[in-house]
Amino acid sequence: MTEIIGDRLTMSSPLLLAAGLLVTAALAWAAVVSARRRRSALVAAGVVLARGRGAYLGTGLTVAGVGVLAIAAAGPAAMVPVPRTAGTVILAVDVSNSMGADDVAPTRLAAAQRAARAFVAAQPDSVDIGVVAFERGALTTARPDADHSVALRAIDRLRITGGTSLGTAITASLTAITGKQVVIGRDGAAPDIGYWPSATIVMFSDGQNRGGDVEQAAAVAQKAGVHIHTVGVGTEAGATVQVDGYHLQTSLEPDTLTAIARATGGAYHPASDAARLDGVAGTIDLRLTVSDEPLPLAGGLIGLALALLGAGAALTVLRSGRVI
Repeated sequence: MTEIIGDRLTMSSPLLLAAGLLVTAALAWAAVVSARRRRSALVAAGVVLARGRGAYLGTGLTVAGVGVLAIAAAGPAAMVPVPRTAGTVILAVDVSNSMGADDVAPTRLAAAQRAARAFVAAQPDSVDIGVVAFERGALTTARPDADHSVALRAIDRLRITGGTSLGTAITASLTAITGKQVVIGRDGAAPDIGYWPSATIVMFSDGQNRGGDVEQAAAVAQKAGVHIHTVGVGTEAGATVQVDGYHLQTSLEPDTLTAIARATGGAYHPASDAARLDGVAGTIDLRLTVSDEPLPLAGGLIGLALALLGAGAALTVLRSGRVI
C-alpha cells in the first residue's frame, strides 16, 4: 500500500513507518527514564554532576539515527517533475507512383522506408507509433502502439500504388491519432477533433499532390495542436518513372511540404539523398512532456541514519567507555 503525503511525498509502507516511529519513541522514553534514574542515583551518592547536556548528546544522536532509519524503511519517495519524450507519432509514408523514382537510391520509397525504420528505432517505449500509407486514398496499416515492432512490420509491407493526396494523408493520420473518422466536408468544413498536443505526424513524401484539401487538413491539425514534420524525399532535378506504359517526369516539390510543416508548427526536413535521409531520425524533435516520477529517498536516509548512529555510538564510548 502506498500513501501520498502532501503533493510531493509518498510512502510505500506507511504501517512500517508508524511501527518504526513507535519504536523510536519508546527508545527515547527509555533513554530519558534511564538518564533520570542514573542522575538521581549519583546525586544520592553525593556525586557532583557537571552542568550541561553534553552527556546526553550521544544517546540523542543514536535515537535520532533509529528514527531516520525507520523512515527509510518505510520506502519514502519524492515526486519530481521529469521531462521526457512521450505521446503518439504517426509515420505517414507516400506510396504513390512518383515514389518509385530512383533519384534517391535505390528508390524514393525504399529510402523513405529505411529512414522510417531508423526513426522508429530511435524512439523510447513511451512513444506510441502508428503507420499510414497514402496515395489518393490513405490506409492506416498500423495503429499507434507502444510495441514498435508492429510499426516496423507495417513499414516493410509498403508498396508503390496510385496517385498522391497529401490532404488525405493528414486526415487519415488524424483519424489514427483520435480513433475517430476525420473527414473534410465537401464545402471545406473542418471537424472539431479536440486537442492532442502530444501527437505528431511525420510525413515522408516527394510533395507531389493531386488533392485539393491540403490547407483545410493542415488547419484541422493545427487547431488540434498536432505538429506535422515533413520529410522531402527526392531531388528537384527529379527522375523518370514508368506508369501504365508511360514515362513521367517527377521531381521533389518542397514548397507544399514546407507550407504544411509551417502551418502546424512543425518543420520541413529536406532529404535529397540517402545519407541525409538516414540522419532524419536525429533532426526531428518530438515534444517533451513533463510527468511526475518517484525519486526514492531511502538510500540517502539510510546513509544519514548510519552517520547519526555512528556519531552517537562514538560519543557514548568517549564519554562513558560504554557503547550504551
